Amino acid sequence: MVREDIDVFTGIVEELGIVRGLRLLPDSGQLMLEGTKVLNGTQIGDSIAVNGVCLTVIHLNGHEFTVDVMAETLAKTNLADLKSGSRVNLERALQLQTRLGGHLVSGHVDGVGSIRRIVPWGIAQVYEINAPPALLSFMLPKGSIAIDGISLTIIDVEADYFTVSLIPHTSKETTLGIKGIGAGVNLETDLIGKYVARFMGLNTNQSTKKPDLSLGFLAEHGFI
Repeated sequence: MVREDIDVFTGIVEELGIVRGLRLLPDSGQLMLEGTKVLNGTQIGDSIAVNGVCLTVIHLNGHEFTVDVMAETLAKTNLADLKSGSRVNLERALQLQTRLGGHLVSGHVDGVGSIRRIVPWGIAQVYEINAPPALLSFMLPKGSIAIDGISLTIIDVEADYFTVSLIPHTSKETTLGIKGIGAGVNLETDLIGKYVARFMGLNTNQSTKKPDLSLGFLAEHGFI
């Protein structure tokens, strides 16, 4: 899991930014980006989610800003695939007075998936997203998922992929509308679901035995 900060986001993309440069260093990198809405009130040290990755602003210059990217982030997200002119989803960190329009997103990407298929469905489009089994185990129908930082509702979960539906507004205002089959996407599973699974000893190295999900177990541990 990638960890760059402890801020929280909603998964409601504020704008499409533009990559103006990516400088790769021996053990890290720097992204130079252009944006407008996300720079309103932003100061050096603030956090901005770039394609769902929480990054810290280290330099501001007009409508451009620079962020540091650690080696682990480059290895475990799709940020290393960006180039000058690439479009990216941008969102400022959540403030206490902000409406929570999506779900709680930490900006700590769990892994990278890929677009398997795009199927028209009325006015919407259904995306099939390939994902590692470890991530699929945290997903469930009608649950939440952040794809490149976009808060979406899962339709179904299959053996090696899951599906989400995009309305025209989401397709127009985020990078998913311009990505094609095979494109890599950053995935962050539901934050609350991960904490519950960790507490119950599911999908962790601490326990190979799944607990008995009885009413007694849930009551004992405060879930009901």
